[in-house]
Amino acid sequence: MDDVKYKQVPVHDHSCSRYQSENISENVKINLNDVGEGEQRKGFFLYLAVCLANLTSFSSGVVLGWTSPVIPKLNGEIEPENNPLPHPITIHQQSLLGSLLPLGAVLGPLAAGLFLDRIGRKKSILISSLPFTTAFAMAVFAHDINLFYIVRFLCGLALGGVFTILPIYVAEIGEDCNRGALGSLFSLFITLGILFSYCIGPYVSLAAFNIICLMPSLLFVLTFLLLIPDSPYYLIARNDEAGAAKALMKFRQKSCRGVQKELSEIKTNVEVSMRNKGRYTDLFRSKGLLRAMMISVGLVSFQQLCGINIVVFYTQTIFLLAGTTIPSEISAIIIGVVQVLAGLFTPLFVERTGKRFILISSALGMAFAMALLGLYFYIRNSPIAKDHLFWLPVASLICYNISYCLGFGPLPWAVVGELFPANVKSFASTIAASICWLLAFIITNSFGTVTETMGIHGSFWLFSGFCTLAFFFVYFLLPETSGKTLQEIQAILNGEDCS
Repeated sequence: MDDVKYKQVPVHDHSCSRYQSENISENVKINLNDVGEGEQRKGFFLYLAVCLANLTSFSSGVVLGWTSPVIPKLNGEIEPENNPLPHPITIHQQSLLGSLLPLGAVLGPLAAGLFLDRIGRKKSILISSLPFTTAFAMAVFAHDINLFYIVRFLCGLALGGVFTILPIYVAEIGEDCNRGALGSLFSLFITLGILFSYCIGPYVSLAAFNIICLMPSLLFVLTFLLLIPDSPYYLIARNDEAGAAKALMKFRQKSCRGVQKELSEIKTNVEVSMRNKGRYTDLFRSKGLLRAMMISVGLVSFQQLCGINIVVFYTQTIFLLAGTTIPSEISAIIIGVVQVLAGLFTPLFVERTGKRFILISSALGMAFAMALLGLYFYIRNSPIAKDHLFWLPVASLICYNISYCLGFGPLPWAVVGELFPANVKSFASTIAASICWLLAFIITNSFGTVTETMGIHGSFWLFSGFCTLAFFFVYFLLPETSGKTLQEIQAILNGEDCS
């Protein structure tokens, strides 16, 4: 130890000197032999932090996939003797179980928006996740359909909060070079959660399934609370430079000197935002923010209009209706595996090919897949469908889920996290998430009526049409944001030359 030289950080490095002085009592010193502009340490902790934070998106996926194995048990199609309810549920009750989740998710972002900037990103994420724990604990003992309604609504509240807060947190702790890849992990963990439900739900009792579903949310609370710092942007906004420096050092795995440049940029951005303290009305007062709002609302709207929640909520039911020779629960698991595999590729490609290209390809792939699925249901009673095209529903949904998980699943939320300055980001995310889940509620609740009017084949063709509109929306309106700083993105939205 005597050979290692330590010295005081220069006075102008305020956050370093404050951080060092505040930790003298803990014998914390900065080894200047290990610092400098050339630091090239691995960002393992950053990815660990994002993965732990995304345990909430894993729980979101669990609740999204929950209805697929549960509804056949509650309506008596599978193991009627193990139904915890006194009577099988009706079509109307099935519809309510599906639609109460997005209805709760409409209100979740509004609640999250109230405390996002008041108590910080970390505490907001923790509070938003608590309804998951409460809901699954209730579901273990539920023997009344009304309790299941409450469970789904609570899960929706948590879902809406997570979708609002988590993309902001990840965007703020990420770097320009990996922000897109980190943001796309959000969707990957959701697909893992959906697969979790598909794999476990059909093969255990409903009570055991809900106990198992409870575990990820408990693990998240313990690990995230104890191990992960808050966003440096929020800490700077609270005049906690020492805390922000400490958080950046942990996220970047660098010394205090090594994070000074980035810390200075964050301080500048936050100071600008604080001078121009945001309000909801500010989103509609400038060309750049109005364009950003239009793009955000458009992307999350098309994410729902493409029919994803119908596919996720009723995967097993769709295969039962299709009457294929492949068992419905196995078909659902195949779809879940495909979602996960497709989600694995998004972080690898998003920064190389750009979000815009991936979203365009995603929209075209979903439109083609939904058109084929509609065609199968249109001819499903014909000999050619039964004898030769029994594989088409599985193939169509595989194509659909690959396309969705590569693009319109993860990237709209990543884009929303990038398009807005810090002073209005929470407002924009709240509006986008609420509109997203309001549409999900309308689509889920009206799916039965639309199917009765147009036929199930017509419903899938309608989704195909919306996917086609999504292609034109992205092609003509979305600028490329990959590899650009938040400042460069704002310049593009305002029509400035940032070359």
